[in-house]
Amino acid sequence: MANPAIELPRRPTNLHQTARFLKSAVMDLIIVVVAYIVVLSVRITPTIDEYGRTIVFALYAGFVLIVAMRVFGVYRRIWTRTSGHDMTVLVKAVGAASLVLLGINLALPRQPVPMTVILVGNSIALGGFVAVRYRSRLLKSLHWRYRAVIHREFPDALTHTRTLIVGAGESGQALALRLRHRVPGGEMYRLIGFIDDDANKHGMILEGLPILGGRDAIPRIVERYGIELIVFAIHNIDGPSFRNIIEQCEHTKARIKLVPDVLELVNMTNKKGAALLRDVQPEDLIGRTVAARNENVDLSPIIGKIVLVTGAAGSVGSEITRQLIQYKPTRLVLFDNNESALHDLHTELTAKAPSLTITPVLGDITIREHLSAVFQNHHPEVIFHAAAYKHVPMLEHYPGEALRVNVGGTRNVVELAVKNDVERFVLISTDKAVNPSNVMGASKRLCELVMHAYASRATKTLFAAVRFGNVLGSRGSVVPTFNRQIDNGGPVTITHPDMTRYFMSITEAANLVIHAACLTDGDAIFVLNMGEVVRIQDLAERMIRLRGLRPFLDIKIQYTGIRPGEKLHEVLWDESESPRATVHPHILEIRGWDDDFDASQFLHNLDIVLKTRINGERPFADDVEAMAELNRLMQVQVYSSQDTHEKHETDNLRVQPSALLKRTERT
Repeated sequence: MANPAIELPRRPTNLHQTARFLKSAVMDLIIVVVAYIVVLSVRITPTIDEYGRTIVFALYAGFVLIVAMRVFGVYRRIWTRTSGHDMTVLVKAVGAASLVLLGINLALPRQPVPMTVILVGNSIALGGFVAVRYRSRLLKSLHWRYRAVIHREFPDALTHTRTLIVGAGESGQALALRLRHRVPGGEMYRLIGFIDDDANKHGMILEGLPILGGRDAIPRIVERYGIELIVFAIHNIDGPSFRNIIEQCEHTKARIKLVPDVLELVNMTNKKGAALLRDVQPEDLIGRTVAARNENVDLSPIIGKIVLVTGAAGSVGSEITRQLIQYKPTRLVLFDNNESALHDLHTELTAKAPSLTITPVLGDITIREHLSAVFQNHHPEVIFHAAAYKHVPMLEHYPGEALRVNVGGTRNVVELAVKNDVERFVLISTDKAVNPSNVMGASKRLCELVMHAYASRATKTLFAAVRFGNVLGSRGSVVPTFNRQIDNGGPVTITHPDMTRYFMSITEAANLVIHAACLTDGDAIFVLNMGEVVRIQDLAERMIRLRGLRPFLDIKIQYTGIRPGEKLHEVLWDESESPRATVHPHILEIRGWDDDFDASQFLHNLDIVLKTRINGERPFADDVEAMAELNRLMQVQVYSSQDTHEKHETDNLRVQPSALLKRTERT
């Protein structure tokens, strides 16, 4: 029966629906009468009078059963797409009607029919109800089996992808029903059987398919039956178990896909159709989980505020805006210089939160007038600063742009935040800011220092910089590159076989950034718990195997050499910085600002560079000169006194730009 907490909408009454109900009711009434007569005939040799009483009672019984099924919603169900839950509802309706009929039969002075006729008759009638409602599926199944066995004519579905389903629960059963038919825009499948870890199910039949064994049997079953595709239809599985099954599948040549869970399907409804199956994503392999709200963190500082997000149309910025919606900001200001992406994001967010005031602003953080207008018109109370250039190889060739956009743009946003008494300012930083060996990392470290310089003089604004590693799903991630290279048949290019990186899903990163914004007490650098370090080659090999291909054989892996400014291994904090735990288990706070840091001198030096070399009359002669200036800013502020001699020596070097960023180890 329908959940009493959920009020089902009333369907409009029309002739078609009435005719459909009457047709089903008449069919059910005939089934009940026939069932009662059959039971009476088998039980005794009835007289004409007994036949008459039984038929009359059967008509009454049919009426009671029809009313019961109407009340339980049996006639409102689409039985060509039914499940085990629908069958349960039908059984409940027949059971309730049986109790009513037994009561009526007992209440009458002379029982019209024996009690066993009612019980057995209703049971047979239930079988008839099921047969009628499942007739199209039963006939279709019998038809193609007849053609296959007698005439050796196989439907197209039997000549397509040989598929094994992992999970013999409700999701697996529903998937089997869907895969028997052509999926719009997809493949056609020949279902071989199920895999399930429940030993009690082994050898059983579900939807006409055998349950062949547990996870350990996957390689053997794939080899024996020539499986081409393995589909996961399990949603209540923990991460380690999921990855263990993935490892079993990786030892085969079958491709692997997943059934999106309910939340994924809901989130996909705004796209062009929801795919029945999806590829295994790196998030699945690495085991990053989506972090939810943490009850230990007071999130009131961002609830109901006017929030400005710079770089809102970027990978991280857009995800931050999506998650900010749940905190019901008074106004959400989206600032970006990408007109097309900004329009798309505004359209998406407006559809998700039509009651929320969302304002897109097309502008450039390096143009102070653009930002000043935002502060004057919208008066932001919380700022998430995500606007930046982020591609390491690209910025190696444009160090002047890194200074202009990343450092100069951050200077503009921070200065206006302090001037307008913004409550909180959050800088999106990176693990590449630690001991930077490339232009992007150095520019981000300078952004942290800009924030620190203004935090030392601000009285009302609280500051936080948040460092994290590579974001899965972002435009700067290696994953899209690997996917494209695999689609093209290889080779997959890796800079070095020992290269490692930290990875985090974009959803988790945005969630933790929002939490970190509420943890700062004035001037803090937070580091997100990135989990275990991942070897890039291992990630590439697994992505290849998940396509049913073999690394180095079907898809070549090519080593291209470490690019300028690239590190073999990233770190999340400097040796001089000391991380400490916060109330959030996935967020650490870094302590280690230099007590001798001269904020005024730093900002003075930065102003000279920005005004005279970036926006002034003396532009850099070449990239090496721009890099030398970037290096000078870094060394003066970050190096200890014994390193200043090295600074003067490097000022005159004419080498590759990234070489100027190498730092000595601190003692």
